Amino acid sequence: MNPFTEYIIQNWAMILVLVAFAIMLKITIFLDKHTVIRLYVLIASVFLLSIIVFIEFYLAEINEHRLARSVMMAIRYSATPIIIALILFALVKRVRWYVMIPAFAFAVVNIVSIFTGIVFKIDETGALERGVLGYLPYIAVGLYSIALVAVLIKQSNKQATEIIPIAFLAFAFASGLVLPFVIGKEYSKIFCTTIAVALFVYYVFLILQLTKKDALTGLLNRQAYYAAIRMYEKSITAFVSIDMNGLKRINDNEGHLAGDAALTDLSACFSRAATMKQSVYRIGGDEFIVICRKANENELKSFIDRVKKYVGATSYSCSIGYSYAPAGTQDLESMVKKSDEMMYADKAKYYDESGIDRRQH
Repeated sequence: MNPFTEYIIQNWAMILVLVAFAIMLKITIFLDKHTVIRLYVLIASVFLLSIIVFIEFYLAEINEHRLARSVMMAIRYSATPIIIALILFALVKRVRWYVMIPAFAFAVVNIVSIFTGIVFKIDETGALERGVLGYLPYIAVGLYSIALVAVLIKQSNKQATEIIPIAFLAFAFASGLVLPFVIGKEYSKIFCTTIAVALFVYYVFLILQLTKKDALTGLLNRQAYYAAIRMYEKSITAFVSIDMNGLKRINDNEGHLAGDAALTDLSACFSRAATMKQSVYRIGGDEFIVICRKANENELKSFIDRVKKYVGATSYSCSIGYSYAPAGTQDLESMVKKSDEMMYADKAKYYDESGIDRRQH
């Protein structure tokens, strides 16, 4: 069998997944141009790495060209953390290019190893030997994987529908760290397929999540709110109604971009304050509601205190109301009404004390 045919047979599933990924990126309208470009670079990187891995194993089988094989191995060890860094750069908001610097530093060490053997070396018989830094490639991948999962969780709404896809991605990366020690170096032959499948599945989850999210703030939207009311009716213990103060004034005096920035900053405060028991929804222009599930009254008040603390650190303000009842003991519609009434009372107090015309709301 010629090498080209053998490569196709080994990597056909990965190629199909990468092509499907590229097609979905082409027809997706939710992502910004820069993110799409980064994902295309990621797809190309995985594909090129699969070729390098194939060449490396092919040279090992024929036991020729030790130097070329060492170069391929150095590239493979270097490419894996670079790919994880690319994933971090592509999927996570506000991550800058310098997240790639440690990956490139690891690459330099791997390249130096071609001549020094500090990470790996291939002896005269063609056998692979680890150097004093032999586990550095696994450490690098592990650190980047942990960073990726941690940041994805941090920027999520901390709900099961988002945590489960992140957990799936974490499991895929963890397998890449564990399986080489379980089934040996042969795992490297399916590593690229593993990464391609994991990314594609996570991307599908991501697209599905976008239908539940508010485009401006990243919070859950009104549609998701109504779905949650139906799904979690028996476990909801509290509602928190939040309304921004003075959005109209900001829009009129500073422009709608400034208003959008204000809403985004406030939303970040709400997300930061929320735990897995609280889901934050944007249900209108400057109107937000929080559903608390299986949370006691102390947890509810702690959440509100955190919101006030984080919002207090900004130049904006908001009015807050809440209602609480043990799960299943009160009608949800009545609870929302009570929460709204408290919020409107808080808003009236704000305008009375500040002397601002309420029409500027």
